[in-house]
Amino acid sequence: MQFWTLGVSAPRRAADFGRHAEAAGWHGMLVVDSQNLSGDSYVALASAAIATSNLGLGPGVTNSVTRHAAVTASAIASIQKLSDGRAVLGIGRGDSALAHVGRAPARLGTFETYLKNVQTYLSGGEVAFEDCGIDDSIAPDVEALGLADTPASSRIGWLRQDRKVPVEVAATGPKVIAIAARHAERVMFTVGADIERLRWGIETAKEGAQKVNRDLGDLSFGAYVNVVCHSNLETAHNLARGGATLFARFSVMHGDISGPVDQMQADVLDSIHERYNMKEHGRGDSQQTSAMTPEFIERFAIVGDPAQCVDRLEELKDLGLNRLAISGPTFTAQSSEGKEAAELFETKVLPKFA
Repeated sequence: MQFWTLGVSAPRRAADFGRHAEAAGWHGMLVVDSQNLSGDSYVALASAAIATSNLGLGPGVTNSVTRHAAVTASAIASIQKLSDGRAVLGIGRGDSALAHVGRAPARLGTFETYLKNVQTYLSGGEVAFEDCGIDDSIAPDVEALGLADTPASSRIGWLRQDRKVPVEVAATGPKVIAIAARHAERVMFTVGADIERLRWGIETAKEGAQKVNRDLGDLSFGAYVNVVCHSNLETAHNLARGGATLFARFSVMHGDISGPVDQMQADVLDSIHERYNMKEHGRGDSQQTSAMTPEFIERFAIVGDPAQCVDRLEELKDLGLNRLAISGPTFTAQSSEGKEAAELFETKVLPKFA
């Protein structure tokens, strides 16, 4: 099972973050793609690619709205070439990147079309102009120019790569999970670390793949998981609150809860939805973190000492997940408790899965 860390889209810091992650034994680094809250993700990935030699790299995650599919495909293909085949494209329907331009996550139909187009571009294929998604109100048809000749369709002409960039979709609800199962190489569940919820996600994905007669051998499963390794459980809870609230919200994004939950979990998720302030997104002191209870944190996230974390992570491995994107304190943490938690994970937990 691979472990990927969530890094920073900071042009001057991404290289240092990547070097540290590679030296610490991480398999890869994903960086946020939220244009109003951080630097450009592909600039950060390029910086990290130059600074490392084995570390996997990708956005965690981009979205289907703020960039055209051809732009996204060309950008990640450039990282693939620069890194000598270490890139992955993480994509979802969008959250903070869209909220900060006044929009909610992408509609399911346009998201699926975008995903198919990205896969076509990355495979060297052609996308019909009518499927490119640019409305006439934005730009008229190229024929309006009266050129002697024009391209007949859209393709990335410079792409000459033997190794296609794999695409993984961050998915929470059954409809997005099914879309991912139809079109992506990997489904990355964002339903927390609760075994029953993850098992539900895997079964939902398998059903989606089987409905289109897709070979399950072509589909992998992973998850975004909040992990805080610390001997003091209360400290671990406090360090996990911000990130766990951010990810828990995905399960109740529009008010309806996705996946199996008990009454305790439902109550907390409903409270998160009611209190969520996007201007405090991801912060440990946000108003939405007050909805979190110790019991919810311990089920949705993985918290505790190294042995406890290893045991929970082994359960996820046994479930069939082959990649985890870990959200938690990193070596850049500002607090001593955060730095201690990051060091414990890298020195006492990661080596157990080497």
